[in-house]
Amino acid sequence: MKIRFVAIAIVFLCCAFSAQGIAQKREWNEYKVSHFIIYYKSIPMDFVKSVESAAEQHYRDIADWLGFHREQGWALKNRGKIYIYEDANDYTANAVNFQWSHGAAFASEKTIRTFPSAHGFFDSTLPHEMTHIIFRECIGLETKIPLWFEEGVAMYQEKARRFGAHRIVLTAVEKGEFIPLNELTVMRLYNSSPDSQVELFYAESASVVYFIINELGEHNFVRLCRALKEGKTFQQALQDVYFRFKSLADLNTAWLNYLERIDR
Repeated sequence: MKIRFVAIAIVFLCCAFSAQGIAQKREWNEYKVSHFIIYYKSIPMDFVKSVESAAEQHYRDIADWLGFHREQGWALKNRGKIYIYEDANDYTANAVNFQWSHGAAFASEKTIRTFPSAHGFFDSTLPHEMTHIIFRECIGLETKIPLWFEEGVAMYQEKARRFGAHRIVLTAVEKGEFIPLNELTVMRLYNSSPDSQVELFYAESASVVYFIINELGEHNFVRLCRALKEGKTFQQALQDVYFRFKSLADLNTAWLNYLERIDR
């Protein structure tokens, strides 16, 4: 199964542009709803309204899943912003420079950028990018966590796609191409990154986070998020919540054992 990808455009990544600056370069129509302002140009209004409906639903569902209760909602001047570009070319030319990207989230500005034909717009791209923002709102914008963990959490909301990740990881193990968590933690992706490398990074991220949530318990995952919000490092939070994991290597071993079991 070939996985398509969304951009890794979260608050702690260095970007060569300002989201606000991009918006000022173009003429946008605005559609204001309860918790969002949707910016578009020539997109049909029925599509815009479908975005409204889906975004409002994800706004509630993702926060509930994370056990996150906002002190301040997204309303009035605090609304989230969704920019819908004309097509993939318009998006990559004016929003991000990742050619393999279908969407980008800027957590500090509560901004999403994407385009109508983005793969799985309503059930993959939109919930993925919204998860980036709400997850960061939940644990803190400045909290340091592995990129694979954040991407895996976002991919968990892509319900139609997360399951195929296990098979990609198992194939990588069989071929000797598997990337251990210690290496995955320091790995970065660029516009020039090979598709195979991007695919494996996302597949491993989705697979290990699925293992953490489904096999180790959603309640423990929520505890992990709360520990991160309290200021603990990822390693400290992992040890506090999952006592048997003294290191990423321990988590790596447990995850691989799980994949071997389900492959029998």
